[in-house]
Amino acid sequence: MAGNERQRIDRIVGNNVILTVDPNTTKEYVLFGKGIGFASRGSEWISLSDPRIEKRYRLDEEQPIKEYENLIENIDPEVILIAEQIVENVKERLGTPVQPKVYFALPNHIQFALYRLRNGMEINNPFLHETKINFPLEYEIAAQAAVMISERFSLPIPEDEIGFLALHVHSCVGTASVGQLVKLTGLVNRIVELIERNRGIPLDRDMQDYARLVMHMRAVIERLMYERRVVNPIVSELRSHYPEAFALATDVGQLIEEELRVDISEDEIGYMAIHLHRLFQPY
Repeated sequence: MAGNERQRIDRIVGNNVILTVDPNTTKEYVLFGKGIGFASRGSEWISLSDPRIEKRYRLDEEQPIKEYENLIENIDPEVILIAEQIVENVKERLGTPVQPKVYFALPNHIQFALYRLRNGMEINNPFLHETKINFPLEYEIAAQAAVMISERFSLPIPEDEIGFLALHVHSCVGTASVGQLVKLTGLVNRIVELIERNRGIPLDRDMQDYARLVMHMRAVIERLMYERRVVNPIVSELRSHYPEAFALATDVGQLIEEELRVDISEDEIGYMAIHLHRLFQPY
């Protein structure tokens, strides 16, 4: 950023977010940085060399501009403030910058969750157990966020909502959207249901092997989503030694193929067969 460049401050969204306009192009920007909003109160301009600026996000499409303006107009300022505090805690705990999208998604999610809780609407998270296993640190951070929200708005935050907040925490620093994470976690849940139907018994969610299975299934799905291939040199031996587990892994692979519209290799099925065999050893 050039030292002489500056932008006009259009609106202070919160202590850490401001909306600006480039005087030369009239393009709108969102500037993020700790204390940037607080320091900008009473000012008309901000220099782009300001050390408080951590990220600059250009709203160069009509839809994002409207979405952000709608956020500013309709979200409770207290919600925006608590969302900023949660984001700061995420950055400190994970030690990494966050995606700008979180400043849109998180306050919107919190506002809707508060609306549901205030109106006695149940929040049901069918992927809670899998979320805890797949994202343990994010869940821990989300639990802290829930305490902050509860204290600020005098509302108890249920465990199911903490699970949804954990997905937002993970989305803060990753490339996957919350929607993609929900899809991934939901697919893992359907895989577990398929395995239970196949075996005719419920799986013990507290087993260490169950946790390993869930994490492995998540890894399989992510590899397929991002087109990362694996090589399994003992596929033939696995098919021969563990025929039941291999057949079940084949059914799981078919489900994944249908959901993600991808092709799954026998190498990947072989790895799933290993974990499925281990899972049912006690039986």
